[in-house]
Amino acid sequence: MKEVNITELRQNLPGYLARVRRGERIKVTSRGRVVAELVPPVPSPEEGAAAKARLRGSVVRYDRPLDPVIEPGEWDVNR
Repeated sequence: MKEVNITELRQNLPGYLARVRRGERIKVTSRGRVVAELVPPVPSPEEGAAAKARLRGSVVRYDRPLDPVIEPGEWDVNR
């Protein structure tokens, strides 16, 4: 977790907010003591349910993961 003092945060706020948006947590310090923490927002239950619904059925299961997915004759390199 990154620590940043208040002055540095003020001078570069857009950059730090972009880092938080990407999922990073940032501790804000004043005179060496942590006074705040910037964290990404927690998704609402509705957003979580919607994400699960979008992903449902999208995972492909391979029973033999070391076998080729397509036949060797279909590979571009063999044409």
